[in-house]
Amino acid sequence: MHSDQRDPHPAPASEPEPGSQVSVVVIGYNDRAHVADAVRSALAQGPAVAEVIAVDDCSTDGSDELLARLAAGEPRLRVVRRDVNSGGCGSPRNTGIDAATAPYVMFLDSDDILPAGAVDALLAAATEARAEVASGLCVRRELPSGSEQPWQAPLYAERTVLDRPAQRPRLVHDTLCVNKLYRTDFLREHGIRFPEGRFIYEDFVFVARVLAAGPRLALVPDRVYVWQVRRSAERLSLSLDRGRIANWTARIEASALAYDILLGAGQKDLARAARAKFLDHDVRMYVRELGLRDADYRRAWWTRTREYLARYDAADWELNPAAPGRLIARVVLASPEPRDLPRLRELAARPGRLLPPYARDADGDPVWSADLPQVSLAPLAGRPVATLPLAVDAELRPGAHASLLRLRLHELYGPVAEAGPREVDVVWQAREGDRTRGRTTVPLTPSGADSWVARTPVDLARLGAGTWDLRLTVRFADGEQREVTAHALTGAGRLRRRAVPSVVHGVLLAQPYATHSGALALRVATGLRGVLTVARGRLRRLLR
Repeated sequence: MHSDQRDPHPAPASEPEPGSQVSVVVIGYNDRAHVADAVRSALAQGPAVAEVIAVDDCSTDGSDELLARLAAGEPRLRVVRRDVNSGGCGSPRNTGIDAATAPYVMFLDSDDILPAGAVDALLAAATEARAEVASGLCVRRELPSGSEQPWQAPLYAERTVLDRPAQRPRLVHDTLCVNKLYRTDFLREHGIRFPEGRFIYEDFVFVARVLAAGPRLALVPDRVYVWQVRRSAERLSLSLDRGRIANWTARIEASALAYDILLGAGQKDLARAARAKFLDHDVRMYVRELGLRDADYRRAWWTRTREYLARYDAADWELNPAAPGRLIARVVLASPEPRDLPRLRELAARPGRLLPPYARDADGDPVWSADLPQVSLAPLAGRPVATLPLAVDAELRPGAHASLLRLRLHELYGPVAEAGPREVDVVWQAREGDRTRGRTTVPLTPSGADSWVARTPVDLARLGAGTWDLRLTVRFADGEQREVTAHALTGAGRLRRRAVPSVVHGVLLAQPYATHSGALALRVATGLRGVLTVARGRLRRLLR
């Protein structure tokens, strides 16, 4: 019971219909523009939803009045308004757990939506499997473009029932609480709650507490949650606001607490997997962005990361030691000051790229660099070439008569030559949607003793307007293949914007550029109108 809220157990507005078994808790704070859509998406799930509990975290923008009007015409909607703003998402969700009267409960944020059929899919899975938790696929929808990316898709490739979470350690990677349905009594019996107050990564802790309790789980491939990402919003969500060092500090705190919860419950495999996830996901994501931050941020990030990594033991490092996240972490631990950030950024890409130079120590063993020989790259030895962080350089030169893409694949301590590079599949993937263009296969030819090169024309007019990411698949004589992205070569005008005559469009504007992870991408504007739009945008930025 919390003193800063009114009546956490208000009576249901009406008796639930037979078969109505789910309470959907919608939380919001000053989100009048979106909360009604979230509530309606929950009500639209149909009779399986006994009640929608809208918890308003003491909004000041009229959200509570809007919710009250909705509730007046909808008997399944109940509004609970907290008297004091909590500063986070955990406290209002706990309020919702306390207020829930149905056998199952799930959570929805005010700026997201539930897709049609989500509750039915999760409820059917939970009841058929007699599972305490049912979980499904969440998709991240970037707005306003509408492009979607599945979250932790390998977990939800097929219907699966697990007697206990330890059967699938990768569950620790799905730190979202919102794509899951929970038996209400299970949460209450185990005292599973969110951290109170302003705790940014409250999901990490809640999900760890759920897994630590050892529930039976049902996983379904159905889309059950749409996470709507508005990066241009005036107020970023707490988890997306990664430009402040406090965000990284909070992520470390939540990760450490999740590990302690799992280890304290005797879930050693899950605890170990949680530490691996911190390296494989969290560290890599923030390292890709370090170059965007100022010197003070980088020093603080480096220091706090080293302090946390110092808690890892030998067994933590033995788990997949050649993974890019572990190699990055070893560099951080070995150096008291930030260093090699461009190279680390490339290794943090997905898939990772280990750029030259490829140094060796006095015994001939591979190491990170000549001046950091204590970071051994020996774990890379003997691994299949399809798992290695291969480095391919790319340069695109748009031209009036032809545009040419040049690629160079680097050797990596021997296994690349042993596997025998033969050809590379080239394709341009649209940033928005599933469109691909320019698919072709190009032979790789040796260039000296330590690299292979390929060249292929690029039809910019056929690509058309949009942002295009370069995707490559290197094929080897031994039958192996490796999907990679390419490191964008910079300098000497390599990434200069060019206006190119076009029979199809009259004129087009081509801008090769390096993404945050250093990969080559391409922006294309077509026609005079498209070119003028880009020029006006450039002028506005210069005038600022």
